[in-house]
Amino acid sequence: MYPVIGSCPVCGEELEVTRLHCRNCETTIEGAFDLGRFYRLSREQVQFVETFIKNRGSLKDVGSELSMSYPTVVNRLNDVLVALGYRDRVKPADESISAEQRREILERLARGEISAEEAARQLKGK
Repeated sequence: MYPVIGSCPVCGEELEVTRLHCRNCETTIEGAFDLGRFYRLSREQVQFVETFIKNRGSLKDVGSELSMSYPTVVNRLNDVLVALGYRDRVKPADESISAEQRREILERLARGEISAEEAARQLKGK
């Protein structure tokens, strides 16, 4: 038996289950069935989630077990959240200001031209 896949191998879109079958009594049910969010995950993401659960959510322990740095573990967790459809809960790095703008803000702070509070506000893009 093959494992169930949740996304189309051709276009990557979510698959819809249309038939369920009992091998024991030969009953077949047809319709539109939802696979659920976890079938959206790749095999690697499922393994990551299993490790995450086994380690009770400790990112440090997950990183240790998988030989990954803490930032890599955080990125993998964010990838899982996106795959599960929680895009709004993943907070990407603030890209509203450029690296050059960040450097200028930090230089102005170092020269005492702006306060730490003002620098923080500007770095947040506000």
